[in-house]
Amino acid sequence: MAEPQQDMREKPAVRIQSPRENDFIEVELNRGELSYQNLLKVSCCELGIEPEQVKTIRKLPNTLLRKDKDILRLRDFQEIELILMKNRSSELVEYTPSLTEKPCSNSNAAKLTY
Repeated sequence: MAEPQQDMREKPAVRIQSPRENDFIEVELNRGELSYQNLLKVSCCELGIEPEQVKTIRKLPNTLLRKDKDILRLRDFQEIELILMKNRSSELVEYTPSLTEKPCSNSNAAKLTY
């Protein structure tokens, strides 16, 4: 009997660090394309921010993700937080865009059926 096909995607839960926002969104990353840069790019697109605004990526509760090897250890639904850089006006920290303000269409997610 054939074994069920293993899911080829990781689905971390991502949010921007903010005292006003506690909700996470799930993002999908192909296991074959798991890298720090890909996680950063997809997460920023889904959250409506620019990658240049991100200071660090943290796996909650207290682990900084720094390289591809760290990303490969992620499991589905692990909570990831993007810490934004502070600028002089703290505009980046204070502004958390809603998902409807800058929608990002993930073509892989659009093909999924629930």
